[in-house]
Amino acid sequence: MPATSPVSYAILGVSCVLYVVSSLATIREGGLVTPGGGLFAVFGLGGIRGDVLFRLGESLPLPYNLIQPWRFVTAIFLHASLLHIVFNMWVLMDIGPEIEELYGSARYLFIYVFTGVGGYIVSSGVIGHSSVGASGALLGLIGVLLATTMGRRGLDAQLLRRQLIRWLIYIAVWGFLVQGVDNYAHAGGFITGFILGKIMQERPPATPEARKLAYALGWFTALVVVASFVMMALWLRRSG
Repeated sequence: MPATSPVSYAILGVSCVLYVVSSLATIREGGLVTPGGGLFAVFGLGGIRGDVLFRLGESLPLPYNLIQPWRFVTAIFLHASLLHIVFNMWVLMDIGPEIEELYGSARYLFIYVFTGVGGYIVSSGVIGHSSVGASGALLGLIGVLLATTMGRRGLDAQLLRRQLIRWLIYIAVWGFLVQGVDNYAHAGGFITGFILGKIMQERPPATPEARKLAYALGWFTALVVVASFVMMALWLRRSG
């Protein structure tokens, strides 16, 4: 793993591997989904079959997610098309390393997963449809950074706010123009991240006690992610 931003690169790697796995499963079962016509047909290139995403752990309506809670986590790392994952990973690598440096890798992993879960709780509870993607977690990262820069007048804070607002505009336009974008997951992740940004100190843990707490939080989050995929695999094996 890279010496800097290891968690950001790990998230990137896991998400890309899962897209390759889901693509291969889709090809084996009949081929990648062919986009329809129209101006935004390009957004469907490399589309993944719905039944493949279902088996690999997409988010479902809330009653189903409560029975299979791993879906709150696994859905964060799945993507529905080539452009979907390219856009999300672009945002991740643009802002993720900044937050990882600011909070430390352990707490950064917690922020990413926790805000992603928050997004899917809102999405599955409010609109209750199937959904995948890192967008909720990415909006959570934006929410964290925006919360930490609120009220600061320094040049660095102003430049960062402009960068974040630019991303918010891009994502809002994307959500308005492209059918199927889960705007409720975006809103849930952003709100969760903004709250965390107001609660958590925006610097790496400095004392031994703070480092122990941060490492415990990071390892706990990593175990939750691993356990979620193990539970998904066991359910998939049992269901045939």
